[in-house]
Amino acid sequence: MLRQLVLSCAIAAPYLAVGALARDPPRIDWQPQRSGVTARLRGISAVTPQVAWASGASGTVLRTTDGGATWLPRPISGAGQLDFRDVDAISEQIAYALSIGPGEASRLYKTVDGGARWELQFANTDPAVFLDAMAFADATHGFAFSDSVNGQFVMMTTADGGRAWTRVPAASLPPAEPGEGAFAASGTNVAVLGARHIWIGTGAARVLRSSDAGRTWQITSAPLHTGESAGIFSIAFRSPTHGIAVGGDYRKEPEGLDNAAFTTDGGVTWTLVKDHGLGGYRSVVAWVPGVAQSAIAVGPSGADWSSDDGRTWAAIPADGFDTVSFAPGTRTGWAAGQGGRIAKLTVHSPGAPRR
Repeated sequence: MLRQLVLSCAIAAPYLAVGALARDPPRIDWQPQRSGVTARLRGISAVTPQVAWASGASGTVLRTTDGGATWLPRPISGAGQLDFRDVDAISEQIAYALSIGPGEASRLYKTVDGGARWELQFANTDPAVFLDAMAFADATHGFAFSDSVNGQFVMMTTADGGRAWTRVPAASLPPAEPGEGAFAASGTNVAVLGARHIWIGTGAARVLRSSDAGRTWQITSAPLHTGESAGIFSIAFRSPTHGIAVGGDYRKEPEGLDNAAFTTDGGVTWTLVKDHGLGGYRSVVAWVPGVAQSAIAVGPSGADWSSDDGRTWAAIPADGFDTVSFAPGTRTGWAAGQGGRIAKLTVHSPGAPRR
């Protein structure tokens, strides 16, 4: 049901309205960069203010080591037709790439030499499996999520850097709703925090969570709008208790109906944002390091900012993008999207003077 829904989203015009925040909004510099490609980029992973990786359609994988002044292709042999919706970078040299699609199109690759060579780590053969996204707690421990199969969730884990990927036993997972899966829109419907905490948002607006490194799982519903083209598209946590889920209806990008919720108890319960919510469909949400309780949500039609743990949002000037990633511990990140578009983000302190 969800597999092909995000393949044909058309980018909308930039959304430039600026709303009022309870606190002074920060100044965000969006510096457009040349990716050298025209493929839609759905994956982005910032390592440092100088190093980042990006991925997308037509077998595209890119890397920069000079802050985005140049983006160089890091092609994967034999994968030119794959759609790499997610890339997770561990360092300048080590990264994982996930491709989506039915059956053999769903794969996991790894490089340890900056993309000069790639190892195929997981080659799916089950025609019913459709990978959506992955996340890594560290260089060796990772999780990959697929649409459900025959009423069962499908999750793969690795504890050895991907040399072996093991499916989580069905007995450890709650049952899935009919056809339940996830939206492969930005590679961010899986979130990890530390070595123990994992959250997964689904198209049915439900959140799977584990606090013991994936050995046991619970599930709860979040009050986001659902439908064939609506649900949770992205989920992020800044602590074991504080998290945000965003989404909407990608076929109705300008509408901001029931598309954001927050939790203060680790995802056990979720509160819908009713007033001062998101300005439209948003495919990614990310916490901003070093800016207390602050997060940014971005979609093809614009972006919104929250400075109160996702309780209220206000539109900020921004073009549309599909995905965002900040370098750990910094206010520097990248956004990527349609037509190979990439921009570098720098978030300044609230009230900082404009240049």
